[in-house]
Amino acid sequence: MASQQPSMASEAAASSASKALTIPTATVTTGFALPFVYRLFFFFIEPVSALVGAYYANYAKLEYLRLTHASSVPSPIPVGTSIVMSQLANMYLLFAINEWLVLRSTNDLRVWKRVLFCLLIGDIGHLYTVRELGPQIYWSVTKWNAIDWGNIPFVYLGASLRMAFLANVGLGVKSRKLKRNE
Repeated sequence: MASQQPSMASEAAASSASKALTIPTATVTTGFALPFVYRLFFFFIEPVSALVGAYYANYAKLEYLRLTHASSVPSPIPVGTSIVMSQLANMYLLFAINEWLVLRSTNDLRVWKRVLFCLLIGDIGHLYTVRELGPQIYWSVTKWNAIDWGNIPFVYLGASLRMAFLANVGLGVKSRKLKRNE
C-alpha cells in the first residue's frame, strides 16, 4: 500500500498541473466562403502591386522619388535617403509576403480579420503620409501620375475591401463576439 501512495500522489499532481495549464480558447469560425473579389484582390492584385512598389523603391529610386515629388528629388540620392528607400522596399516586400502567405495558409476568420485590420491601419497611415503634397492630392484625379494612382485610389480600394471584409460583407457570416470556452 505504501508503494501505491506515491503513484496516486503523482497522478493527483499531474491532474492538477494539467488543469492549471488549461487555457481558455476562443470559438473559431473556419471554412468561410471567400468571395472572388476578395480572393482576386488579396491573393493576387495587391501582393503583386506591393512587389512592384518594392522593386521601384529599391532598384529605381530616382524614378520613385521623381514620381512622388519631382521638385524635391536630390541628385545624387544621399546615402540616408537610399537606405530609407531600401527599407521602404523591404516593408513592401513584407506586406506582399504577409498577404500572400499568411492569408493563404488559413481559413480561420479570426486570423483573416486580424491581418486585414492591421493592413487597414497601414492604409490609413499610407494615405496620411501624402498629406504634405496638399489636400488636392486626395481628389485631383487629372493631376495624378503612376505613383499617385498607387498611393491614393488603390489604397482607398484596398481599405474599402478590408472594411467590407471586416463587416462580413459577402462572407455569409453574421457579426458576433467570440465566446470563450470555460
